[in-house]
Amino acid sequence: MIFLEQLLWIIYPYIVITVFILGLFLRYNNDQRGWSSKSSELLEKNLLKWGSTLFHIGIIFAFLGHVAGIIVPLWFYRGLGVSDEQYHIMATIMGGLAGLASCIGLAILVYRRFMVTRVRMTSSFSDLISILLLLLVVFNGMLVTIVHSINPAGFDYRASLAPWFRGILTLKPDVTLMMQVPILFKFHVFTAFLFFALMPFTRMVHIISQPVTYIFRSYIVYRKRS
Repeated sequence: MIFLEQLLWIIYPYIVITVFILGLFLRYNNDQRGWSSKSSELLEKNLLKWGSTLFHIGIIFAFLGHVAGIIVPLWFYRGLGVSDEQYHIMATIMGGLAGLASCIGLAILVYRRFMVTRVRMTSSFSDLISILLLLLVVFNGMLVTIVHSINPAGFDYRASLAPWFRGILTLKPDVTLMMQVPILFKFHVFTAFLFFALMPFTRMVHIISQPVTYIFRSYIVYRKRS
């Protein structure tokens, strides 16, 4: 059991980080022209408009929530005078709204990817796998939020999962911190790491690009044939 815990929460994360970094390096050096989200807007617009907008708004706030809850240590909030109850209420409301928007938006995008013939026919195997895996990660994250909101006193991820993750980043992992983490949280962490391991080899690689120039570039105008 101890070896399994070490495999899952020490060896596995570092394998994922290594694959992620090397994969990005190889992808950037060998396939820069393919480093994009491969927009399929010309094939279908209406579902994409709603699904993409809801998902991206939700996932951005969800990401910021993960940073606030996992990267920022517990003592920082207590130093600011934020009680555990206040943090829980804020995290539940913001996390719930972000998760709901992400789930609805991604569900629309999954439906579009599989059920709209023109989109499905132009989708690669990696497109289908990556979006299904992302749906699993997001849905499980929403489920974690619901369970944690129902019983906040049962488990505090800021005292175990969060310091474990910071230990991974600082090369000082403590596997004992993950032994007390509920299985639902563990599954969310495992699938999230798996998603990042596959990211460099799929269209999801565009996530790490900074679209700063996108704001200032000229519009691309498409005209129908008369």
